[in-house]
Amino acid sequence: MIEIQYEGKSIPYTLQRSRIKNLYIYVKNGEVIVKAPLRLSNKYIEEFLNKKSKWIYESLKKSKDKVKKETEEKIEKEDVERLQKIVEENIYKYSKILGKSPKKVRIRDLKYAWGSCSSNQNISINLKLANKDEKAIEYVVLHEMCHLIHMNHSKSFWNLVEKNMPKYKEYKKLLA
Repeated sequence: MIEIQYEGKSIPYTLQRSRIKNLYIYVKNGEVIVKAPLRLSNKYIEEFLNKKSKWIYESLKKSKDKVKKETEEKIEKEDVERLQKIVEENIYKYSKILGKSPKKVRIRDLKYAWGSCSSNQNISINLKLANKDEKAIEYVVLHEMCHLIHMNHSKSFWNLVEKNMPKYKEYKKLLA
């Protein structure tokens, strides 16, 4: 592994030589790959990379951030099973308390919310809750269950949420 410097930071890169005409720099999956023609001297390649070091550094940072985000967003099978169990337990619990049950409950990859309740009384829970605290998941389930009674966010709705989960504001913060 060869390195260049940018503001005192070492940037490792892999040099690949082949029968090509131009020098190329690729930044992908948190790695820097330099493809160079066979005839190009190491000194020329190094000088070129040093001139482009700011761009390489910024591109590498973006690439690593993207890889990190994708890794964090991966949801393991066990996490999905845990989410399913928590949702089912809380749907059952709040159905008994509220005297209302949803027609269907689905766990889906929602882009816009942690949960939703349709006018047909179907509840959807966001798959991304799989990595969240159990109390936060319970709050989302209760929130959607309360929509079975109040299809809005009126004072009556929030009173019902608070009556069944006095610390709901605290658990809601866990979703941030």
